[in-house]
Amino acid sequence: MSKKVFGFSISDVRSDFPILGSTVKGKPLVYLDSAASAQKPFPVIEHIRNQYLNEYSNVHRGAYYLSGILTEKFEESRRIIQSFINAKSAREIIFTKGATEAINLVSNTLSGKINNDSEILITALEHHSNIVPWQMLCERTGASLKVAPIEQDGSVTIDSIKKCITKKTRIISVAHVSNVLGTILPLKEIASLAHSCGAKLMVDGCQGIVHQMVDVQEIDCDFYAFSGHKLYGPNGIGVLFGKEEILDGLPPYQGGGDMISNVTFEKSEWADLPAKFEAGTPPIVPAIGLGVAVKYFSSFDRRDIDSHEKELMKYSIEKLLSINGIRLFGTSEEKCAVISFLLEGVHPHDLATVLDNSGICVRAGHHCAQPLMDILGIPGTVRASLAMYNDRNDIDILVDAISHAKRIFL
Repeated sequence: MSKKVFGFSISDVRSDFPILGSTVKGKPLVYLDSAASAQKPFPVIEHIRNQYLNEYSNVHRGAYYLSGILTEKFEESRRIIQSFINAKSAREIIFTKGATEAINLVSNTLSGKINNDSEILITALEHHSNIVPWQMLCERTGASLKVAPIEQDGSVTIDSIKKCITKKTRIISVAHVSNVLGTILPLKEIASLAHSCGAKLMVDGCQGIVHQMVDVQEIDCDFYAFSGHKLYGPNGIGVLFGKEEILDGLPPYQGGGDMISNVTFEKSEWADLPAKFEAGTPPIVPAIGLGVAVKYFSSFDRRDIDSHEKELMKYSIEKLLSINGIRLFGTSEEKCAVISFLLEGVHPHDLATVLDNSGICVRAGHHCAQPLMDILGIPGTVRASLAMYNDRNDIDILVDAISHAKRIFL
């Protein structure tokens, strides 16, 4: 019989993900790296397979049956995502190849509004993809990059953001949830601060979209980016939400087919949103697959998922702290689903290698957040990241394997 946890069956959920029934080096797979990329459920896998087997064609341009089918499914996926994040219009949903491209799209198209008297504000816990594009923008324009500090527990306070804002602040770009510490940032308050000084708020939502309810109208962010592969969907697809009135006033990011309304050798005219920002043949099957993933994810009560993940994170932390020598990073009360730690005297890469021998997938290293590691004074951590398909048994196996590694190394 399925074990019911907070209103849904963990065993039924796990059965939807075929890879979770596999083995690694003769051991049952324990997948704890969903913050890097989540596994895919049967509906997504089968839908993608069907697209290539039976329905594939290009979209938007074909006057034939297959193109019509795929075009409708492609645009339906856009509408599914619009509803999922409560955007006002499907015109505000731009398909990209991932969150990194989405952030680069924003940093490039805002270039004309930034000069050497401008300031761009990020926080100390950002992923490289929310640091490097802004550094590049500063190099192009002469603008200054400012960094809001984090507290000892890994949190980012409104006061720390407020102290960094000046009359020169033009862009504030923050993670919704830290990919290293699991810290949840107070987006609504940050949005209010940004708009009070005339700045735009960009949100890196790669972790937030999976572990937090996202309502872009309630948050009042100007841009929100996320990747499909972390949301149980395909890789090679991402989403940029942008307020329609802002996107309308920005220039295209790339030029090519489908993003134009008219082309002559003398001049080109841009298409309306969202096509203006989707040059060339789009990632058709991944975009449709993302819509299927969002529908699958939305078939569960988000309160059930949230309760399950919170309970599992609490259990994980308690079990890890029962091991002498474990040091946790990111202890804010406003935290979710990501647990970074070190075992005293053991390099994180060595620990991850031993865990792999037990079939356990964790991430080890700086997690594309080297500046944060410098602040913490460490080279990297081991990161166990949780998803809706993880259970206590996964954590028990992890803790037993860490204890075994401790005996090997120490």
